[in-house]
Amino acid sequence: MRYPKDKILEMLKGGLIVSCQVQHDDPCYSEDFVLKMAQSAQWAGAVGIRANSPEQIRLIKDNVDLPMIGLYKIWHDDTDVFITPTLEAAKQVWEAGADIIALDCTRQLTHEGRPAYELLPVVKREIPDALIFADVSDYDEAKAAVEMGADIVGPTLYGYTEQTKHITEPDLREFARMCRDFGDKAFMIMEGHIYTPEDAVKCLYLGADAVVVGSAITRPHLIAKRFTDLISGLRDDWRVAERSKH
Repeated sequence: MRYPKDKILEMLKGGLIVSCQVQHDDPCYSEDFVLKMAQSAQWAGAVGIRANSPEQIRLIKDNVDLPMIGLYKIWHDDTDVFITPTLEAAKQVWEAGADIIALDCTRQLTHEGRPAYELLPVVKREIPDALIFADVSDYDEAKAAVEMGADIVGPTLYGYTEQTKHITEPDLREFARMCRDFGDKAFMIMEGHIYTPEDAVKCLYLGADAVVVGSAITRPHLIAKRFTDLISGLRDDWRVAERSKH
């Protein structure tokens, strides 16, 4: 079922959203692994799921009764924009059953040579019943997304753009500034670089309406690699694997 638009944010408020994603080249990949992730998240008390690709969104929605943030990762060699980069991708996410569509709303140029954020008003016009989650990388992009009418804003892409790719920790001070300045205009979600329950609670105190956690919960190969990289004296960087194109 798709939840009523006016109820979804109320259902997410103050809770944990678990990002349940698996790529075909992940060592833990199987057709039903992403569903097991989502069912485990629901059992644990998560208030929502974030999932990638029409197939995985549909599988989870058919079996897990939680609001769904949907996206569609599509990689091209000539751009770092990969989160639902086209209107057609957004339509496929919506048709698969997502309650919320996540878009790259950074200033990066897409495969077609346009700033990614230009897609936001197009999707709002073409899919008016959808809530739009603007994935941004900094304060200025968050401000622009709010001005364009994003329903939800989060620094999901902090650490994934050319200007921020050196980042490995959340910028909680900058996120608090976003919440202070935009929290009365958009639902603010903290996503990215949250690895402990304590950090998730910090984000709620700083003004987050909800928190998304992904790799720290659902990607066992990356969880293990964080340990092995540190044990080996930081000769490797597990974030390189996390950022890899699939």
